[in-house]
Amino acid sequence: MAQYTVEMLHITKRFPGIIANDDITLQLKRGEIHALLGENGAGKSTLMSVLFGLYQPEEGEIRINGERVDIRDPNDANDLGIGMVHQHFKLVECFTVLDNIIMGVESTKGPFLQKAEARKRVLELSEKYGLQVDPDALVEDITVGMQQRTEILKMLYRDNDILIFDEPTAVLTPQEIDELMQIMRNLAAEGKSILFISHKLAEIMSVADRCSVLRKGKYVGTVDTKDTTAEGLSSMMVGRDVSFSVEKKPAETGEVVLEVRDMRVASKIHKNDAVRGVSFQVRRGEIVCIAGIDGNGQTELVYGLTGLEPLKGGTVSLCGKEITNASIRKRSVMGMSHIPEDRHKHGLVLDYSLEDNLVLQRYFEPEFTNRAGFMRRGNIRAYAERLIQQYDVRSGQGAATTTRSMSGGNQQKAIVAREIDKDPELLIAVQPTRGLDVGAIEYIHSQIVAQRDAGKGVLLVSLELDEVINVSDRILVMYEGEIVGEFDPKQVTVDVLGLYMAGAKREEGQP
Repeated sequence: MAQYTVEMLHITKRFPGIIANDDITLQLKRGEIHALLGENGAGKSTLMSVLFGLYQPEEGEIRINGERVDIRDPNDANDLGIGMVHQHFKLVECFTVLDNIIMGVESTKGPFLQKAEARKRVLELSEKYGLQVDPDALVEDITVGMQQRTEILKMLYRDNDILIFDEPTAVLTPQEIDELMQIMRNLAAEGKSILFISHKLAEIMSVADRCSVLRKGKYVGTVDTKDTTAEGLSSMMVGRDVSFSVEKKPAETGEVVLEVRDMRVASKIHKNDAVRGVSFQVRRGEIVCIAGIDGNGQTELVYGLTGLEPLKGGTVSLCGKEITNASIRKRSVMGMSHIPEDRHKHGLVLDYSLEDNLVLQRYFEPEFTNRAGFMRRGNIRAYAERLIQQYDVRSGQGAATTTRSMSGGNQQKAIVAREIDKDPELLIAVQPTRGLDVGAIEYIHSQIVAQRDAGKGVLLVSLELDEVINVSDRILVMYEGEIVGEFDPKQVTVDVLGLYMAGAKREEGQP
């Protein structure tokens, strides 16, 4: 039997203006969890897409169980027992969860689909691995976390032996992450081989046997995790020491910038309201964080604040002016910035260039459009290049790069750059560091704190408890559409927050 289940030998993959993978060799053992670590744009997802048949390398070869193979498309990969959970979900939104899971491997009897047996197996898998889903829910109506579970079940349903997880925990709660880590250990114990892309060093140290590091498309090295530290891995990844603490002075709060009174937002997936009578304030010079397990109304709360969904009841005021029924553009012009939870759905036009995405909410300003209505392309290019430089947004063709072709982390950095550079009165940041490497997280956190220190109001919505405690000045816990507790991050523990997030405790005086 071959020593390695997968060998990717001297792989080189080029795109216009960039070498995404430059002579990379990666070897995966049977029953091993092998982490792949690197900065945003280091080439991790590209390398895995080569293994899964989405891209063809210009140089190098792939061996499965010692035999050279040609993987021309994902069907070839599936035939070889390779499955992949993608960073950006490959789901059909108007189909049900069950339809997405069985797509391409449907059981039929004559011209008819046989869904009863498939449903039974999906429910068995979801129970076995703790990945609870509603098989009949439409994908467009479920949370991002539930979509992630659907992707994982899609791979498990095919009984693949080589499993690629591309940033699988980016949208999961701490409890769900712990469960997924255990699932991965169980799968490895069953003899499955796992390639695990993550920016979260604690997860890599917890679950991976070995870790290979890429930097700017090149292979840096492979280490046994038991012989290294998180600090050592981060230094390998970014080529310098990284601070894991958030430096900030005590908050100096001012007038109210956001006031929410008795907000109610309807739910798309059940009869109860998703947001039930929520009231709170955000003042200038403070970071207020909404913490909670995914699916407890945070998404609908943000939609109501930003105008993506109408309110069923209550009012929203920005800088003393009511904006309950204001358009999205009016809210933006009045000083609201929004880093959305789903960067593809609400953050970017993927087939636009990077420079056009960076002026999406400002293109009508005199700096970017003249009196005759023609866009000032030179000004737009100069503005985009400044943001690209300032926020280290990596793209093969600079400002002209098609946004779809960029890595997920660099797409996120582009959104953060655009929203913060608008100089807003209120910054609503939802999972702002999702999918970012430790160096980029360090920078984004510093930018959020800088907004606070400049007298802006910041509403942070995060599933990352470390981020919640380290970045925020005040924490509001949301459970089943209600605020169930308010905390000072310096006075509360992760365990206590977890109890409130799970609904096991509720503060006196809260409804």
